[in-house]
Formats: sequence, C-alpha cells, structure tokens
Amino acid sequence: MKIAPDQNRLQEAAAKQPESAIDRELTLNGEDYSLLTDLYQLTMAACYVGEGLDKRPASFELFVRRLPEKFGYLIAMGLEQALEYLEKLHFNPTQIEALKATGIFAHAPEAFWSLLAEARFTGDVWAVAEGTAIFANEPLLRVEAPLWQAQLVETYLLNAINYQTLIATRAARMRDVAGPGVTLLEFGTRRAFSPQGALWAARAALAAGLDATSNVLAALKLGTKPSGTMAHSLVMALSALEGSEAEAFTAFHRYFPGAPLLIDTYDTVAAAEKLSQKVQSGEMQLAGVRLDSGDLVTLSQRVRNLLPGVPIFASGDLDEWEIARLKAAGACIDGYGLGTKLVTGAPVNGVYKLVEIDSIPTMKQSSSKATYPGRKQIFRAFEGSGMTSDRIGLISETPTDAQPLLQLVFQQGQRVKPSETLAEIKQRTATNVASLPVEMRHLDNPIPPPIEISPSLAELTEKTQKR
Repeated sequence: MKIAPDQNRLQEAAAKQPESAIDRELTLNGEDYSLLTDLYQLTMAACYVGEGLDKRPASFELFVRRLPEKFGYLIAMGLEQALEYLEKLHFNPTQIEALKATGIFAHAPEAFWSLLAEARFTGDVWAVAEGTAIFANEPLLRVEAPLWQAQLVETYLLNAINYQTLIATRAARMRDVAGPGVTLLEFGTRRAFSPQGALWAARAALAAGLDATSNVLAALKLGTKPSGTMAHSLVMALSALEGSEAEAFTAFHRYFPGAPLLIDTYDTVAAAEKLSQKVQSGEMQLAGVRLDSGDLVTLSQRVRNLLPGVPIFASGDLDEWEIARLKAAGACIDGYGLGTKLVTGAPVNGVYKLVEIDSIPTMKQSSSKATYPGRKQIFRAFEGSGMTSDRIGLISETPTDAQPLLQLVFQQGQRVKPSETLAEIKQRTATNVASLPVEMRHLDNPIPPPIEISPSLAELTEKTQKR
C-alpha cells in the first residue's frame, strides 16, 4: 500500500520523538481537552483563518438523525460536561509547540497560532435541559459562535453528549420497566469503554433514574455514596482458607455488619437455608442477598421462601428486556445490578452540522443525510401532563400552543444558568418519561411521534435547496 507524503512525514516525526515525550499512561486532565479533537477541526480552523473567515458568525446544531433500533425516544444528557469544556477551552504554549512539531501545519498562516494562543470560547449555546426526552432530527444543542470556535468544539461535544445520552436512555428505560420501588444499581465500570467513560456512565445512569453506583470515584465526585456487595473471589478465598462458605459470610459481616451477601458461588439454595437459620435465630442481620447466575426466577422464589424479609438483588448481564421477562415470570427480585448492557450497546449517532453562516441558512443535501437549514427550536405540545406532539420550527417563531425546549444556557462565553443537581435532572427524566404516550415507551416496536415541520421551516428548506 502506498503511503501519502503527509502520512510519511507524520510517521517520521513520531519515530523521532524521545521516549520521555511518549505518554504511555494516556490519562486525561482538563488541560488536555483542547487537543482531544479530530485533526480536521484544527486544519479547518487554520483554513478559515487563512481565508479570513474565522470570525464569521456561525451556527451548528447537534442532533440525532435516527433513533437506535427499538428505541422510541432518547433522554438528553451530557450538557454539564459540554459546558465545563467550553468554559475551560484554551491552548497552552506546550500544546501549540507540539502541534507545530508535527509538521502538519507548516503552511498554516501565522495568525492561526496567535488565534490558538488567545483561544477562548466566546459564543452562545442553546440546549434542551438534561433529562429531556427528544426524538430524531430535534436539536439537543446549538452553538452560535465565530466559525473557528463553533467548528473546533464539535468532537468533544459529540463525545460527551452521545455517550451520556445513550446511558441515560438505557437507564430511563430500565427504571420505567422495573418501576419506582425497585432498587437499581449501576455496576458498569468494568465494561465501560474507558475510565472516563465509566465516570460519565455512572453520572448519566444516576441522573436518569438509578439509585447508586458501585464506582467509588464517580460516587465521591458526584457527592453520593457508592453501593455494592462482594465478589465470588472473596467467598472462594475465605471458604478455602477458613473452612466453609458460612465462615466466609461471617468474616465479611465482621467488618461490614449486615451487608448484602453474594450467595450463588456454590449452591444458592443451600446457602440461603444456612442464612435463614442464622437470621431466624437472631444470630445474623442481613440487608440483602445477591444472585448472579442460574435460573433467576426459580432461585429467587426459593430464596424468598427461605428468607422472606430479606431483599433479593439480581445481576448478570441484565437489560430492560430481561427485567421485563423476570417480572412477567414472577421472579421475587427487589433490585438489579446493571452493568454491561447498560454501559454498552447500539450507539447514539449524534451529528453536528452547520445550519447558518453569516446569517445565510445552510443545509446538507446528501442522500439519506439531508439536514434542515437555519437556527431552529423544538416546540412541544402537552395535554394535561402528557406530551401530544413535537414541531421543529425556526427560532423566530412564537407559537402560543406549545412550549419551546431549547433554552439559552451560555451567552458570550459565560454560563447564564447555574449547574443542576443530579436530583433535579433525575426528577426531570422521570417526568419526561411519564409524559410520553405508552406506544413510545414499548420495548419492542415502539412508535416514536411523527415530528411536524413548521410551515416557516418548510419554506426556508425549499428556498435553500433552490439556492
């Protein structure tokens, strides 16, 4: 395969880097975020500078073209991290020198480097509140800023919002299926796509309805308490060294009195029988037991008979469909630990597209990827507490029969609204899901609402296409 000259130079530059310059840990801190972007954001910014376009006012909107399969809605999430990024955006001298050293920007105008050295986000941001139910083609967020700034931030905004929106939606669906009285715990750290992803997944899950996370760092950063049980390895190790599974349970309770116990390492029913004797005799208090394998319906029913007052938790690659199946089959389960299926799955393919430049509406007309031009607003109509319809229109419209969802959250580079608590976002998520018609909440064959396009937007689209 022939290697392009630019790629050759990149490989040569990489090969010449001293060992001390290579970061093998690959951890992130806030200083890194300006470079956590795709190369073309920087090359386009350099081109804009060279052409004298960098300061032209531009508007980009972030939206999802289509919902993931079997999803009737999405729950918007990740705005808080997006705004934190915009607040802190800057390039330090070391980063600028590192970019110069690549050789990629050898022909970039000198003004490009001055722009980076003084870089700050100075634009406006409109967004739907976290925890809001949204649908295909509805803008979750709009950035209005000088062209180079609005372009540069695309990658990070998509990264933060796409992933957290996926996790929040899965969590909201699981909560909707399980019901309000069931304990739901986030156990996904070991399956999340990265350490940073694990923190974001825990946050999104809690904000969308889960009760706690086992991720200690995430819990402490979010001002909440981590929650969990034990692993099979503790039972196996102490059983081997101290004589029995019962001794392992006793040892664990010596340091964590009453904590939930994992009882399916060897024989679930036998373990429950021995625990039942200790609970009935008053020798042991027990806050719960966890089942991680086997026929959860039958096992949970047998354990409930043996330990009638003890909460039963289930885990093991569970998702919203499995929770629904277990409930329908009469499983006696009071809570679920949710990991792999919560933090992975079909992606939310949010995109970020230019909709206006220097007051000129723009649109993409590619087959199956066409976009609507102009700065837009989502207008949602309600009847009582239930949602009835959505209409996408232009920001200049002021209908009296619907509520605008996009709100100004950032103005001239500064926040205009304080950060929300997880409790506030969690309540909004619950309210939004409850407002959706039942057919949108089905796990199989959900029916998203038809999204109406306002006459003004339809007219602008037609004019833009002709132009």
